[in-house]
Amino acid sequence: MTQAMILTVAPNGAYKQKQDHRALPVTPSEVVEAARQAVQAGATMIHTHARDEQGRHSLDASLNKQIWEMLKTEVGDDIAVQLTTEAARIYQPPAQMAMVREVQPEAVSIAVRELLPEDNDIYGAQGFFHWLAEQEIVCQYILYSAEDVQRYHRLKAAGVIPSVPHHLLFVLGRYHAQQQSSPDDLLPFLAAHQDETPWMVCAFGADEHRCARLAMQKGGDVRVGFENNLYDQHGELAADNSVLIRQVVAEAKSRTAL
Repeated sequence: MTQAMILTVAPNGAYKQKQDHRALPVTPSEVVEAARQAVQAGATMIHTHARDEQGRHSLDASLNKQIWEMLKTEVGDDIAVQLTTEAARIYQPPAQMAMVREVQPEAVSIAVRELLPEDNDIYGAQGFFHWLAEQEIVCQYILYSAEDVQRYHRLKAAGVIPSVPHHLLFVLGRYHAQQQSSPDDLLPFLAAHQDETPWMVCAFGADEHRCARLAMQKGGDVRVGFENNLYDQHGELAADNSVLIRQVVAEAKSRTAL
């Protein structure tokens, strides 16, 4: 794998539970262990969701601060730690932004259509985006369609999104039937992307690995993990998140060797 590629593990997400996979990390200690395994497998970033005592997705600032500090203490020198701001049909933009302001992690992911659902900026997202830049918190803007990509470029041209180094996440297949992605889903995103801002791909379902392969071929970064997919490239239930990381590393190495 080349030094330039960012390989992110997304070990849990907002919705899956132990009944979906017994190795799904839910507690902070389980997330830390998943991060250790992912680092050993070759991951360079972890994207994580805090869960409450009932295992539910939470943007509670104290829970997010706890998991962020545990990850930085245990594996922080080896992996970048990115916290989610996902609404998950629970939170509104003020709560999403408040968590980040209180925790001040090194990196966050933000769905543009969640924090800025309307261009008139009813929740003050522009000020928040610029505050992130001032605090040097690395922001990854999440985009779900080619139309999202086009809107992102308009917002950046208008100064709503600051032109400081940041990252994009192209989410493939979020609104497909049964959330099954395919590699072809990436092509409209790339056609709409107008500059050199780095981008990453995540994909749902059994074709996650093929989507990751195409992303690498096109010069993008990759995110894999149980948040979006539980199966390996052979269609078998993966033992844990590190299996999905190792697959991408092996793919990247084989490409480098060609």
